[in-house]
Amino acid sequence: MSTHKIVFTPSGIRGEVETGTDILSAARELGADVASICGGNGLCTRCKVKLSTGSFPKHQIESDTDHLSPILATERKQINDADLSEGYRLSCQAKIQGDVVVDVPAQSQTHQQVIRKEATQINIENKPAVKMVTVEVEEPELDSPSGDLERLKDSIEFEAGFTHLKIETSLLRQLQPALRKGKWQVTVAVYDGERIIGIWPGKQEKAYGLAVDIGSTTIAGHLIELASGEVLASQGLMNPQIRFGEDLMSRVSYSMMNPGGDVKMTQAVREGINHLVDQLLIVASDNPDNKQQITKDLILDATFVGNPVMHHIFLGIDPVELGGAPFALATQESLKMPAKDLNLNLAAGAQVYLPPCIAGHVGSDAASVVLSETPYEDEAMTLIIDVGTNAEIVLGNNKKLVAASSPTGPAFEGAQIHNGQRAAPGAIERVRIDAETLEPRYKVIGVDLWSDESGFAEAVGETGVTGICGSGIIEAIATMYLAGIISTDGVVKGDKANISSRLVDEGKTWAYKMVASRTDDPNSLSESGVLITQNDIRAIQLAKGTLYASVMLLKDKLNVKQIEKIRFAGAFGAHIDPKYAMLLGMIPDCPLDEVKSVGNAAGTGARMALTSMSKRSEIENEVLKMEKIETATEPMFQEYFINAMAIPHKTDHFKHLAQVVTLPVLSDASSSVGDEGRARRRRRSSRGGRPNISR
Repeated sequence: MSTHKIVFTPSGIRGEVETGTDILSAARELGADVASICGGNGLCTRCKVKLSTGSFPKHQIESDTDHLSPILATERKQINDADLSEGYRLSCQAKIQGDVVVDVPAQSQTHQQVIRKEATQINIENKPAVKMVTVEVEEPELDSPSGDLERLKDSIEFEAGFTHLKIETSLLRQLQPALRKGKWQVTVAVYDGERIIGIWPGKQEKAYGLAVDIGSTTIAGHLIELASGEVLASQGLMNPQIRFGEDLMSRVSYSMMNPGGDVKMTQAVREGINHLVDQLLIVASDNPDNKQQITKDLILDATFVGNPVMHHIFLGIDPVELGGAPFALATQESLKMPAKDLNLNLAAGAQVYLPPCIAGHVGSDAASVVLSETPYEDEAMTLIIDVGTNAEIVLGNNKKLVAASSPTGPAFEGAQIHNGQRAAPGAIERVRIDAETLEPRYKVIGVDLWSDESGFAEAVGETGVTGICGSGIIEAIATMYLAGIISTDGVVKGDKANISSRLVDEGKTWAYKMVASRTDDPNSLSESGVLITQNDIRAIQLAKGTLYASVMLLKDKLNVKQIEKIRFAGAFGAHIDPKYAMLLGMIPDCPLDEVKSVGNAAGTGARMALTSMSKRSEIENEVLKMEKIETATEPMFQEYFINAMAIPHKTDHFKHLAQVVTLPVLSDASSSVGDEGRARRRRRSSRGGRPNISR
């Protein structure tokens, strides 16, 4: 029978299945995470999925409604017409008749991704843009022709000193009812000393705001009491745009190939944020320490940060110009606008602030990381890396900062990996391999035990082993190198098969079997285990080589020989073991005790900008001073990239890493390449040239 390609998002799991296979069976066959509680009989909606239509060049797929079987009466009974028109289907009923891309919503996932972007403590002076002012307003009189708004403004000027205030038009309808209900006492919210954005009868002391980090993979949000800066709730969700492409350039390509594609992505991300707001309010209301019921009409200010593609799509700007040189931003400066212009379900007069973007592929999220970490106040040469599908990098100190982006792709997040997945219960996140027996020990998300500390069932919990996530694949490849399973060039050594049956012959290449079986259930459909294939290793080498080469370009720009501090930002960076990241060659040599995670620093910077007007000015000024390096046009990138493909590196020494890990000794010839070669490359760079790469 003929076969067809299927790609599941957001997991990135893909494969080929025979014509006529229903989507649920395809998910089970390939290990994708789709729930079903009725046994696939069409009696529940837990397996509901959404067909993504259009051209997906990265997957070489044209996904169309005709590539699934016609909608059945069973589906019409379980799914409303609006959802059916949007492409939703019951995965147990829809049969595959062509290549398809299928999105699995969070509610249809058995094991939802772990969104690990908690709020960290910050200590700043809170001076938010929103000030709550309670005033007594004079009642109208026959002999006084002034309107209610004018008398309200007079009272505000007398009480708080704000003059020439404007008011959101939508609030005019609320003005007179509020004055009379409050018996001429009202509370108004004044934004930035210029505009009335909220009005309530009587006394309303507290106002709230949102700080949101729009990542290409996840969206993390915090609900905050503005005056105190207290975080009342933190939540995260998968970015629903993933169904249009796993990484940024895939989404730009989707917009290029599908007219109106940018509009669909804008709608998806805004709907996702509105859903996130609902979840934040639920969490906050469930907290017994919150004495006041928080509603949307009290959310008056919001700060959003993201990379340039996310920034543009959120604003409703087609990102196609960011898909090729010169990677022009529609706007780089900070922005303020009403939340209603972005279709956000907040207070009627709520305002939105977006910090400035640094350059074409370094966004306001990187600017927020800089605001959070303040390398511009430190003498130490500091490298900051926000690892994602497009890593953003900043290097420098109080003398100068330079920035770059690195198109690493989604491999670090488990995509494009044979048994890869995003972080969720059951995913392998820690790996160690015995150098003599080549036997692995591993740890999965959701279980505290290592695999050798108890029986299999106890070590993997109720989920079994569902796959391997980004931190797991990094440690797996690094420890495979330490154990001698792969060479410094990343080639799996087939001759190790005489030591262990873990080495599997795949024809022209070899693979390492990390897990023989995902469960101890003989009837399981996931008995294929977890393999680390040669293609997996190459995907990680490409990603880490791109990242390392970008760092080298920044070092050249500042004429830096030694980096003194490295800071990993982002949820993924929070779970990378610095030793294994350095062993793999993701980052240059540095004292290991100075390589640290700073968590969701972009979210922290967004919170700072939300609660402090001075911090907004601070980051706006610092961004103006920063220099951006476009890696794709730098002559030295190609050679740096080739050397960085080796594990940990072809020429660079790691003296600090060697103090804790036994590394292969570089030959004298290699050592001379490391010193003389770099000088030769700089001479060549000064004569010009262009690398053979594309973003």
